[in-house]
Amino acid sequence: MTMTTIESSRPGTALVLGATGGVGGEAARQLRDAGWGIRALARGLETETAARDGMTWLRGDAMNRQDVARAALGCEVIVHAVNPPGYRRWGELVLPMIDNTIAVAAAQGATIVLPGTIYNYGPDAFPLLRETSPQQPLTRKGAIRVELERRLQVASAQGARAVVLRAGDFFGPRAGNNWFSQGLVKPGRPLRRVSVPGAPGVGHQWSYLPDVGRTLVELLGRREALAPFATFHMAGHWDADGTRMAEAIVRVARRHGAAPRVGAFPWGLLWLAAPFSETLRELMQMRYLWRQPLRMDNARLVGVLGAEPHTPLDVAVEATLRGLGCLPQALPAMPATA
Repeated sequence: MTMTTIESSRPGTALVLGATGGVGGEAARQLRDAGWGIRALARGLETETAARDGMTWLRGDAMNRQDVARAALGCEVIVHAVNPPGYRRWGELVLPMIDNTIAVAAAQGATIVLPGTIYNYGPDAFPLLRETSPQQPLTRKGAIRVELERRLQVASAQGARAVVLRAGDFFGPRAGNNWFSQGLVKPGRPLRRVSVPGAPGVGHQWSYLPDVGRTLVELLGRREALAPFATFHMAGHWDADGTRMAEAIVRVARRHGAAPRVGAFPWGLLWLAAPFSETLRELMQMRYLWRQPLRMDNARLVGVLGAEPHTPLDVAVEATLRGLGCLPQALPAMPATA
């Protein structure tokens, strides 16, 4: 793909919805560090406003359009990274929240940024996912994500602007709920076992959250030259046979004096417990993503940025394990150039 040279826009002010979560929090920090003014909407604030971590925090709810409008006043960008916690009440909350963001962004003339997922896709689109691949999801959650993006696309045809960045399974020091921390290791505990959810030999797509955040920053720097509805895929870290992520965890653990065993993820136990937990039921529905290889084509992204931000796997894994409390703190961190 031919690289396009696009002049960068200057940082402005961004409202981040979901800044207390993994994706939203990383996006907020990366934008802040790049010179953006950050406003973050959060329900649990004790006061109407608070200043911390170099950001302005505002009390409010993404389900309340007036709260979003008040927080977005004067913002050039709204990062829509808010999701119902623990997969609960997706059908009730996800679409009303994006409708609020769309209405406010259209009134403000702001660009919407949506961190996307692979849940939009079903097996008919595998093994190589491009931005134009058919979206025929197998799950209720996937169908809602498709509808969410469809509403953004409709709004873009009516004058709004949106950037969607889709990535594989997230991992990182502060990534929140994800397969790395919920399936592969146990946060807050020494590394004794690494569980592998995938079938033997099946490739899997991972994305390091700080790289996702840096990519969002770079895309926003070029937002004025992008299409009104611009979608991009990240290549992230491709685990070609489903073993490389576990091997990286073991390598890092050995550097810290641990020797974890590698074994299969206990899908049977999850199946038995799923009837009693909505979160576990949703995880079971996503099992198809571990049974077939899927890889994301980032040619369009590279064509705009020139290169995708990319942290070496062992460096990313060490930072993640350290952030999850799985490593002792005495040994210095692996240098980022490793």
